[in-house]
Amino acid sequence: MKQTVFLAPDIECGGCASAIQKALGKVEGISDVKVDIAAKTVAVAHDLVLVSVEAIVTRLEHAGFPAVAQ
Repeated sequence: MKQTVFLAPDIECGGCASAIQKALGKVEGISDVKVDIAAKTVAVAHDLVLVSVEAIVTRLEHAGFPAVAQ
């Protein structure tokens, strides 16, 4: 498993965190998602074979949270 941290500046509240958890939580290859509202980051533990960093960025964008890997 690899952990990647994404900066998502549009995170503002618990509702945002819930939306991100929902968007990423059931993706095959992602084992953990932690949203830090204050830091506006999303830490994702994932298997690089099953889900790439680019695929996670795409999922976040589709959920309304443009993000970049740090």
